[in-house]
Amino acid sequence: MTAVRPGIVRLLAEERWRVRGQRLGLLTNQTGVLPDLRSTARVLAAASDLRLEALLTPEHGLWGAAQAGEPVPTQTDPATGRPVYSLYGPARSPLPAILQGLDAVLVDLQDGGVRFLTYFSTVVEVLEAAAVAGCRVLILDRPNPLGGRLCGNVLEPPHRSFVGAHPIAWCHGLTLGELARLVVAERRLAVDLTVVPLQGWRRELWYDETGLPWINLSPNLPTLETLIVYPGTCLLEGTNLSEGRGTTLPFLQVGAPWLDPFALADTLNGQGLPGVRFRPVYFVPTFSKHAGQVCGGVYVHVSDRQRVDPVLTGLAVLWAVRAQAPDRFAWRESPPGQYPIDRLAGTEAVRRALELGEPPAALVERWRADLRAFWERCRPVLLY
Repeated sequence: MTAVRPGIVRLLAEERWRVRGQRLGLLTNQTGVLPDLRSTARVLAAASDLRLEALLTPEHGLWGAAQAGEPVPTQTDPATGRPVYSLYGPARSPLPAILQGLDAVLVDLQDGGVRFLTYFSTVVEVLEAAAVAGCRVLILDRPNPLGGRLCGNVLEPPHRSFVGAHPIAWCHGLTLGELARLVVAERRLAVDLTVVPLQGWRRELWYDETGLPWINLSPNLPTLETLIVYPGTCLLEGTNLSEGRGTTLPFLQVGAPWLDPFALADTLNGQGLPGVRFRPVYFVPTFSKHAGQVCGGVYVHVSDRQRVDPVLTGLAVLWAVRAQAPDRFAWRESPPGQYPIDRLAGTEAVRRALELGEPPAALVERWRADLRAFWERCRPVLLY
């Protein structure tokens, strides 16, 4: 197993000169820990030569307790006594008064390698606000848990949103530091950005090969196995299907009260999808869609993580459900006439193709050239 040193370790041990004596803000959450599991926030707050003035926090809050989409209040952190400014409440960009009182914002967040995880979106907001305020930004880099794996499409600019902050690939293969470098370069932001890079990380490594402890990325991303399938099964958020929220196995088991789980599993296993098998299941969500109702569906088992294409897998689930229950399946609309599936997918093409019954493999194949072009865009900002 490789011993990877994250950016926070390198900052404290070797690059402390960058921030010594300066007024610091820290954008972080429950994933911001040292390899020995000490909280980054508490370590910085206790350091006599560092001036941690404020904490900033993204979706799910400082300790990852808030559910998806739940506004996070601004409060005081009981562990450090520092004010915690929420960047997932009424305002999703740092208030100018916060940044104007700081010399630099440190970012210690574990990203998930998936475009619609909103931690990246919050970092984009910080970069843009820091450019206006004249505040430095230091990304304390962490691994991409999925390694350098690319899949899906590249977001189409008209579908930019908080779940798609920049035209990047669905599974983008970059670290948060590399993503920040890409955004600064392509948006020509006049911000003083420093990335404190990882040591010992290679793009082919899965997170459990880094030697670093796994911390749940959000209340519904508790394990690496969940994250592997999440890029595809998260699409169910844009439908009337349960993506498993309100159960102990979110995104791994999916379904609805009106589905035949045995027929659905047989259909999906008959597709010969790489790296996955499907098991029929029943489950009862305790909250979110179909709460308190028995849902029939499938559990997605990852049999070969090197071969699995999570986006293809998620599209195949939607295709199979529509084939089994075309009169019951529906896209969510929020607000009326607008489809969350389009924001998640970064395109209308997914919804349109599935409505026409197009095989998911054909849609994925059409995206391959765009993925190659995306990676060429990324080459100037790669650090590993």
